[in-house]
Formats: sequence, C-alpha cells, structure tokens
Amino acid sequence: MDGGAHHIRLLEALLFASAEPVPERLLVRRLPEAADVGALLEELKGHYAGRGVNLVKSGASWAFRTAPDLAGQLNQEIEVGRKLSRAAVETLAVIAYHQPVTRAEIEEIRGVGMNRGSLDMLLEAGWIRPLGRRHTPGRPVTWGTTDAFLDHFALHDLGDLPGLDELKAAGFLDPRPALELFSVIVSAEPANGEGETGEAENEDAPAPPDPDDGLTNPVAE
Repeated sequence: MDGGAHHIRLLEALLFASAEPVPERLLVRRLPEAADVGALLEELKGHYAGRGVNLVKSGASWAFRTAPDLAGQLNQEIEVGRKLSRAAVETLAVIAYHQPVTRAEIEEIRGVGMNRGSLDMLLEAGWIRPLGRRHTPGRPVTWGTTDAFLDHFALHDLGDLPGLDELKAAGFLDPRPALELFSVIVSAEPANGEGETGEAENEDAPAPPDPDDGLTNPVAE
C-alpha cells in the first residue's frame, strides 16, 4: 500500500472516531510532515460523495455527516427539557452577524441589558468563543462563533448565513424586528438532524455594565 492510500485511511479513521468536527490543524499534526492533508481530505471527500455518509467541512473542521437528502428519513423526535430563550437566540444572532463583538455592543444592538446566562449557555453549547480583547478602554472581550456552530446549522462558512434576499425568498421578512426573524431560523430543526441545545426560558433584563467590558460603539464587521 502506498503512502497516500495509508494517509487517507488514517484520516478516515481519525474522523470516524471523533463525535465532533476535527480541526484540520489537528489532522495535520497526526500525519507525516510531507503529507498534503488538504488534498487528501478533498480526495476522501470525493470518495464519499453520493454515499449515505458524506465528509463535510465546517469552517476549518471536518466531520462525517448524514447525506442531506436522507436526513428527513432519519429524523426522530427527541423530547428536550429546555430550549434556547429568545434572549440567547438574539445574542447568538448578533454574534454571528457582527463578530468580533463585545458584550456592550451586543447590549446596544439588542437595546437591552444582558445577564451572563445567555453567553454561558452558548459557551456550554460550544457555539461561541472569545476572540481576544478589543484595544479600547477597559480592554473588553470580543466574541465570535465556532466551527461547532457552523456544523450544527449545516453551514460551510459564515458566508452561508442567510442574507436579505434569502430571507425575502423564504418569507421571513415581515413587520417583526430583524433579530426575531433570525430567531425563527435558528430555532428551526438543524439541517443535520441533531437535537437542540437548551436553555431555560429567561429573557434578559437590564443589567449593570460588565466590569470586563468597555462601552464602545458597535462595529459592523
């Protein structure tokens, strides 16, 4: 067996053994330095094209997932005790579209103070992560989404987030606030058929400023 075929088998085994998407940089560490991991992954992806299980890339991570056209036949109803609150969904939407964004900027965009419950739940779900500190007074932490967020909602990258034209085509544009429109999409059944991650219903109430956050103007990034 030549080296290329062995490397592909090793990649296949590593991805199959992981329940979560595997960052490509970690796969690079497990293969010899001379191996072209990117090309090998694309070859493996082609091998699984058209089969019941596909190799998909979410951001900078890879995972085996059920073929999209079979998802409807594999879905099963799972009773969950909690759902993401509207506050958590709106927070996720702001982070997804405005990242990197600080807590103060999230509060200004939403127009309401935020307790730590929403961020904690999104962190626990693995959908957001700190991206470093803004170089402004107070050095506030900035937040962004993760590859797990992309994987959960079957997005290849952030460019796949629905835009204005897509929202119109889907019939989501109506007199409701824009954040509520995105809430409908996020609250829908994930495209990969996985269950929801829950949070007890608890709307954010006005809260005192976080001492770790500086009050800065929101950025449209």
